[in-house]
Amino acid sequence: MPHVITRRSRLSRRIFLKGLSLTQAPVVVGLPPLIAMFNSSGTAYAAGTGAVKSAPVEERFVLWFNGNGIPERYWIPSRTGMEYDMTPCLMPLARLRDDVLVLSGLDNSGPGGPVVNGHHTSMSALMSCTHYTGRGPGGPSFDQYVARRLGGNSRFRSMQIGVSQESFGDAMHKNMSWAGPDRPLPPEEIPHRLFDRLFGGQDEGWINRKRSILDAVRQDAALLRRNLPKEDELRLDEHLSSIRDLERAITSLPPEHRDMAKPEEDFDMKDWPRVARLQSDMLAYALATRQTRVASYMLTKCQGLSRFPWLGHTSARHHDYTHKMDGKSPSSGSAAGQRILSDICRWHVEEFAYLVAKLKSIPEGEGTLLDKTVLVFVHEHAEAGAHKNSGMIALVAGCKNKLALGRHARIAGTIGDLYLTVADDVLGAGLGKFPTASRRLTGILA
Repeated sequence: MPHVITRRSRLSRRIFLKGLSLTQAPVVVGLPPLIAMFNSSGTAYAAGTGAVKSAPVEERFVLWFNGNGIPERYWIPSRTGMEYDMTPCLMPLARLRDDVLVLSGLDNSGPGGPVVNGHHTSMSALMSCTHYTGRGPGGPSFDQYVARRLGGNSRFRSMQIGVSQESFGDAMHKNMSWAGPDRPLPPEEIPHRLFDRLFGGQDEGWINRKRSILDAVRQDAALLRRNLPKEDELRLDEHLSSIRDLERAITSLPPEHRDMAKPEEDFDMKDWPRVARLQSDMLAYALATRQTRVASYMLTKCQGLSRFPWLGHTSARHHDYTHKMDGKSPSSGSAAGQRILSDICRWHVEEFAYLVAKLKSIPEGEGTLLDKTVLVFVHEHAEAGAHKNSGMIALVAGCKNKLALGRHARIAGTIGDLYLTVADDVLGAGLGKFPTASRRLTGILA
């Protein structure tokens, strides 16, 4: 029995291509934003819609995190406004300058709590704006506040995605998303597993390159294609081709990438850039096909201990570069140490820029997927060596009609103020209040 709606001029955004693998595992493939899904005003048709019923395109939210901190002199622009200087760390955003708001001067101070080390307290405050309890944050992380308001009508209320597989430390080091105290939501760091979660087909066949996940939905796709306008036929074909390319890229990973790193491993996962791109591609797919509206992305861990062979920095680990703890790395205050930290942070921004550009490349209604997505990039500290929690930075991208993009702003406010402003004034989540928030940051709004 067909699983798709075949009306040429009215197509709901809530439909999927469905089928069964050879092992009878259910397979679900989401559709990209097609022209037939929107009326002449760029408004999406709702499920089971007639000629009149429609709904605005919904906003999405991504919270992006990197561990340790930044070299302020190479990250924070010296000038504010639209003519700000593109610093070495921010250079990957040069072509996306008009899509990003650079923020500095934020305060990250969660109330009270036991101090284990500066990383625990900073991470708890950054994610939830609450104190560290000794086991985790004192409340839900910000992304989960948003998910409770926006995620109910999606296949996944929220998604947690990671790249680094470091096993060092405790739950506070390893997780950025928390449903509440003592309730971490671990990021999925294995591309194979994230693919299976999105497409529903836990079948070894596609991993062994014998079959494609698309074989299971070929009949549905053919039926849908017959009733699409030419532009949508091409868009659907490109979408399915990109899924096939993603399959091939994942199956080409070394076999050890299918398993979590063992505790004794030294955190030198040499394919991080490759894995990061795959994870970003799958996140973009999930957002574009309306499988989720809320996601967190943990590129590196809190107090990260990775080396960076692809950058040529292997004599020490990231945390050691910021603190000079192993005797092998230059001081973070030296010119050599600052240049190394600048290279590392530039890579962080490069991966963020990749996701922003990916969302911008996906048409949706009268604009792009980026126009209806807000991404917030935060770091664990300002200067990491000092565990500095004042003068924090953030990058905010997307939702061009609601945010004052294309500029650098120094903000006298808290991380909580930023989160509440994004939640209520950009996403329309209606939180009303949030820990450490006392005012709206109107300066970041369009």
